Amino acid sequence: QVQLVESGGGLVQAGGSLRLSCAASGRTFSSYTVGWFRRAPGKEREFVAAVAWSGFPTSYAASVKGRFTISKNNAENTVYLQMNSLKPENTAVYYCGVGVVIATVDNRYTDWGQGTQVTVSS
Repeated sequence: QVQLVESGGGLVQAGGSLRLSCAASGRTFSSYTVGWFRRAPGKEREFVAAVAWSGFPTSYAASVKGRFTISKNNAENTVYLQMNSLKPENTAVYYCGVGVVIATVDNRYTDWGQGTQVTVSS
């Protein structure tokens, strides 16, 4: 089992940036795919981005492609999600989970962290 802790969320104005971190402990992090998902109020959890165990390839939801960048540092046991040009509709709790392969559905990931709140004001 891998323990994941998300951090880096906060309140930012539209057009601003945040960098989220997903720090892992427990089993070897380097052998896992990591996915970022988010849950907005009243909505289902949705896919944001994922990165393979080696750091490549990556996958993004269409709504964030070109604005968000996912990266994996196995030496630090951390996955980052750089979010630029944020929009109010990006407001949500962001979660990371581990999986075997890149997937866009949350039931392919486990060991979810507690999430970090991102709020984008207009």
